[in-house]
Amino acid sequence: MVEDYKPRYGSASDLRTAAEIDEGLRAYMLTVYNYMASALVLTGLMAYVTANVPALASLLYNFQTAPDGSVHLTGQTGLGLVVMFAPLAMVFFLSFRINHMQASTAQMVFWIYAGMVGMSIASILFVYTGTSIAKTFFVTAAAFGSLSLYGYTTKRNLTGMGSFLIMGLFGIIIASVVNMFLQSGMMDFIISVGGVLIFAGLTAYDTQKIKLMYMHNEGQETAQKKAIMGALSLYLDFLNMFLFLLRFMGNRN
Repeated sequence: MVEDYKPRYGSASDLRTAAEIDEGLRAYMLTVYNYMASALVLTGLMAYVTANVPALASLLYNFQTAPDGSVHLTGQTGLGLVVMFAPLAMVFFLSFRINHMQASTAQMVFWIYAGMVGMSIASILFVYTGTSIAKTFFVTAAAFGSLSLYGYTTKRNLTGMGSFLIMGLFGIIIASVVNMFLQSGMMDFIISVGGVLIFAGLTAYDTQKIKLMYMHNEGQETAQKKAIMGALSLYLDFLNMFLFLLRFMGNRN
């Protein structure tokens, strides 16, 4: 793991080098956050378009009209299932192939991924009210900002916590698969609470990890790919924390 930079102020050259590293780190982190924020905007736009264009929505989702004339979401079409699982495949592709592709290619894959995620989560716009979705988004943004700031500024090594959280994440995934068959309300509640806590912790952990990955005088191509992968990690932390919080804060239509 890259150690935290501790400047030594023994000469004007040392001061200049420390200032250059600090300026480079701020620019690098700003690039990461800009990528992440842009991906979230793209995801939101694609979700909105998918939910509000009937022809597109009907390609991905099945609907049923009730006797009172109201329309209810009943599930996903075959194409909808493909769109739902395609982003997962793209995450693995980007993670394993990032060192073998150009930064511009990685960026394109990242944008396509964010757009497809928007299409796959458009169902929340049919299930929850717009007001509760907006409220949950702003709560998530406030929590994410605080946790990411902590991860950036803390001197504490979060590596041990990160290992524990990643194990917890695998536990949540397994429990979610099991609960697809059990349909237990209590287990669903426990999974939701665990999901919020795990992705809250991962936000701080991933921010520190991204910060420590920064290398002064690194090549532009490598730095760009690091920024994309860092943005992907924070994007996933934000999105999953939002979706788990929505289970608590969302008011159903």
